[in-house]
This record gives sequence, structure tokens and C-alpha cells, in this order.
Amino acid sequence: MNRIMRRDFLAQGASVALVGKTLLGSQGSQAAKHGYQIGAYYIGNYHVDPRNEAAHGKGWTEWEVVKRGEPRFPGHQQPKRPLWGYEDESDPRVFEKKIMAAADHGLTHFIFDWYWYNDGPFLNSALENGYLRAGNNHRLKFAVMWANHDWEDIFPAKLSGKRNLLYPGAVTRQTFEQITDHIVSKYFAHPSYWKIDGCPYFSVYELFRLIDGLGGFEATLSALRSFRHKTKAAGFPDIHLNAVMWGVKILPREQQIKNPKELLKALEFNSTTSYVWVHNVDLADFPVTEYSHVALEAAKYWSRASEEIGQPYHPNVTMGFDPSPRACQSDVYIDKDYPFMATLGGNTPGAFKAALRSMKQFLDSQPGQPRIFNINAWNEWTEGSYLEPDTTHKMAYLEAVRDVFL
Repeated sequence: MNRIMRRDFLAQGASVALVGKTLLGSQGSQAAKHGYQIGAYYIGNYHVDPRNEAAHGKGWTEWEVVKRGEPRFPGHQQPKRPLWGYEDESDPRVFEKKIMAAADHGLTHFIFDWYWYNDGPFLNSALENGYLRAGNNHRLKFAVMWANHDWEDIFPAKLSGKRNLLYPGAVTRQTFEQITDHIVSKYFAHPSYWKIDGCPYFSVYELFRLIDGLGGFEATLSALRSFRHKTKAAGFPDIHLNAVMWGVKILPREQQIKNPKELLKALEFNSTTSYVWVHNVDLADFPVTEYSHVALEAAKYWSRASEEIGQPYHPNVTMGFDPSPRACQSDVYIDKDYPFMATLGGNTPGAFKAALRSMKQFLDSQPGQPRIFNINAWNEWTEGSYLEPDTTHKMAYLEAVRDVFL
């Protein structure tokens, strides 16, 4: 099937199962051939999970929050409507379509927001039943970002009152060993796992919370060295440890380490990254901050991040930001705290393409450095940041990636 036929097929929202295995393709992303490694964060909350059913009712997925989004101010575009419908991402046939669209438009890998708490895994069926069982997963690599934040009940969040903490993000050493055993044997061993210089990539969202749960810097260094040992014992040269800058913070009781730069070096991390622009750039205007302004400020951060932190930095392009569906729709929408906060406006496909061009120029200006960046996000529908096609723009955001990098 040629590119035009595939584009029309995907834009019509058809099911891969209707056409058969000829759609799955045999080639990976062309972007890798040009030297770019382009990842997109993937949030796996669009399938039924027993924990979610216990909290929200039988059959609940985050699609329910997407459907209930309402306009909260003049010009606000809600709800968002997926062109492909409210699909079950744990179905391998559904995931085959996602892989095909991503690879055809220049992405090289998904980075899964991955959850595991002291009482076990959460939301992992998108990866383990969807992606890993997809017949074309050789076309798009995958990696894991351990989203080890506290899981609060924000589906939806009330404006006032204390939020219910469902699953604390800090874990014990025993849990950490279970996590790393699973990751090395189940994921690193897979031929499609994303590696940098042969080393499997593993990212930590909140490093401070890992340190807190394990009992301090020394205990964390010991646990991470154990993880490295397991990875090497499995036949890899090493592990590539990445930290999301949002979570690189010094705990109040820490005596040895004085700043984030020292912390990352001491814990032997290999690189840093960002998850979303709003972690690095304030949204100054409520209810809408202009996308182009934030894009310019984010680009300034790309230039200084590596030097400030003393680590290679993998920059981020964010497609959009609008967490208002996660706010209780009957509460007044004021500027308070997440998800009652400013949104990004003017994030048209053209504005997104301009941000991608800036990223390409930045990567091309860094001789000797890997041309790696990530996009927020493949499917953060309830935060207004997604490459998947919606009924308004169809495939335009994916086409922007293709046009800039292929």
C-alpha cells in the first residue's frame, strides 16, 4: 500500500483488521535513516484496568473524561473528538494502526508512561497486550518512562477539598527489584526496545520520589547500580539512565548533595529530558497563553539545559496543553492549581510545524550530539496534547512531523 492510500485509510478512521496484514508494513521510520530519533510519550489509560474500575465503575477508561469536556471560556474548543473513535488500546489490532501511523509519519519510538506501585503494576495493558502483541511492532521501537508520581483521583478533580491519594509513588527496595527484574526480562529483551549506543533507555519521572522511597542518596545509588548489573548480566553493554528534569529535586534532609547537577552525576545518570513545556515555561496568561510565545521560551531552555545540568539533554516539543477536562465540569474554572490552570492556545498544525522546524535547526546545530527529541504527546487527550487524529484537524499534526523530518 503506497503512502497516499495509507494516508487516506488512516484519515478515514478505518480499522486495520478490515484490510489485513498488508497494511502492517515492513519498514521502520524513515526519520531514523536521516539521523533523527523522534519519540512520543504514550499514556496508557484508554483501556479497562481493574484499579480504574474499582475507583470509577465497570468499564471506565479515560475516554469518559474526554467525552465530558466542556468549553470553559470563550473560544475554548472542547470536547476533543478522536477521529478513530474511542478505541481500546489493549487490542493489538488497534495498536497496529497506531504504529503504522507513527512510523509512516516519522516517529521512531514510543516512550510509555509506565506505572508500578508497591502493590503492583497499573495501566500496563496498552504496552503488554497492545503494542507487544501488535504484528508490526518491529516498525516502531518502544521504551519506558517510569511515571513514579503519586496517583491522585483527578478524573475529575474538584476545585476545593483534599484530593484522594490512591497510590503513593514512592516504592521500597523490594518493589524496585521486582520492577527492574520485570523490565530487564520482559522489555529490554524485546528486539524492538529502544537503545542508545546499544544501551536500553530507561527514564525516571520523579527522581526525588525514588530517593525518598528508597531511603536516601546512598540507598538509591545502590539500587541503580543493581539495575545496571542486571542489565549487563542480560547481555547489554550498560543501561542508559535518563531523568525527567521535572523530578530532579533535592530532598530537605539531604546532606551530601547540594544541587541537581551534583545529584545526577553522583547517581550516574546518562541524560536528562523534559516531559512537557509547562514544566519549564510558565503559562503567564489565564485562561490562554499563546503557543508561539511558549515555543520561543522552550527553545531558549533547550540551549541552556545541558550546560546547566551537566548532562546530555533530550529536548521536547509539546503539541498543546489543556487539562480542563480533568477539572470537575460543574466547578468554576479559575486559575488555582492543576488542572484549574492556564491552557495553551493557538497551537494550530502550522504553529506546531514551526516548533518542529526550530527543533530540527537546534539539533542540526549540535555537532557530535545525538539528534534525539521527544514530543508530548501521542495521546494525552485530557491534557490537550496528542498527535493522534481528531475530527477537526485529521492527520495534520502527524503530517507536520512528516513534512519537517522526512
